[in-house]
Amino acid sequence: MRILVTGATGQVGRHLVAQLHEAGHDVRALTRNPAAAEFPAGVQVVAGDLTDTSTLGPAFEGVDGVHLITFGGDGSQDLTNGSEIIGLAERNGVQRATVLGGWSATSVESALMSSTISWSILQPVEFMGNALEWAEEIRAKRTVSMLATYPSAMVHEADIASVAASALTEDGRGSRTYPLTGPQALTPQERARILAEATGQDITYVQLTEDGERARLRGYGYDDDYVEFGIQLATNPPDASIVVLPTVEDVTGRPARTFAQWAQEHAEQFRTTA
Repeated sequence: MRILVTGATGQVGRHLVAQLHEAGHDVRALTRNPAAAEFPAGVQVVAGDLTDTSTLGPAFEGVDGVHLITFGGDGSQDLTNGSEIIGLAERNGVQRATVLGGWSATSVESALMSSTISWSILQPVEFMGNALEWAEEIRAKRTVSMLATYPSAMVHEADIASVAASALTEDGRGSRTYPLTGPQALTPQERARILAEATGQDITYVQLTEDGERARLRGYGYDDDYVEFGIQLATNPPDASIVVLPTVEDVTGRPARTFAQWAQEHAEQFRTTA
């Protein structure tokens, strides 16, 4: 199959490109900056911007399946041109599509579910990669400072990609939404302990106040609306965050990767060099 992966340089997209390529599929990777992209030999890299449908024509030519994300641009805003993107896919004969969904549906999901394309919606509860936000603080102070204390059944990005690859290449996966979790629901304090084991250095969890959490989030450059969303999430988390689901194993035939595996893979990004 020839499969187009949008968001190809992202946390999930990189894994999906690699997995499809290793499985022998003809992979086309979409990026706004092809010169900066690094993919295995044999992967076709094409330029395009999801926020501008007029740039996407060559990317969709001759494609059997497509993996879509729902945001684009420098600000990673929700796409509003979903109907145009899905219309382009239909005109080019795309048969299957997966969508990496977010907190709420966008124009992409609604257009896809009304189309002739077989669709699969991927809904991860949380990326394990969100822990990378802690890397700078851990390297500088060997601490993890947060307001949130609730456990989250976060999922490895490679497992999200594996479910997408199955939906794109196997029969009987369409017209379904796949809620995705890892094999454990872990608190931030438990994740900090696992990162300490992976890096071989002490990491202390620091409980923040709401004002302290606001300052932390603003330090990442988030605007006030997102900061207040973060406070609400920390103090009133969704019930689904703690529920461990078997979806990854049901679809792929193997257990979901653990946070300990993810921590070992990314240990160098957290390790203090001084």
